[in-house]
Amino acid sequence: MKITQSDSFTELTAQALYAILRIRVNVFVVEQRCPYPELDGRDTEPGTRHVHISEDGTTVAYLRVLTEPDGSFRIGRVCTDRHRRGEGLAGALMREALAYCGDTSTVRLDAQASVAGFYRSFGFVIDGDEFVEDGIPHVPMTRAPEPKA
Repeated sequence: MKITQSDSFTELTAQALYAILRIRVNVFVVEQRCPYPELDGRDTEPGTRHVHISEDGTTVAYLRVLTEPDGSFRIGRVCTDRHRRGEGLAGALMREALAYCGDTSTVRLDAQASVAGFYRSFGFVIDGDEFVEDGIPHVPMTRAPEPKA
């Protein structure tokens, strides 16, 4: 198992991009039955970082970190192959992503409500009302920067 990071979209090989898009579509579109525009244009932004775990050329877990216009970060598209859940892969990706974001930056995400507790374990708190996106309840969550000493 290897965690791979790419500083930008242009650093992804064609094979890595295909594997990333495959897991995202398999989890979000097929498994969760949410026909939505998976390709939203944000993957190619210069501030986007792609973090994934691959084995034998197959991506088994993935997330992306977006740099927002205000300098904060947004984590999204967190997914794990359904046959690999429960192995701690998403946690490994979150630790890697948060290390990249650092302790002095605000990090936001929109969590599926059923897994909000997972994100709480990384210091995120719910900071808004529940909303439904693609038929799935979500909650906005934020991890505030560490106070400066």
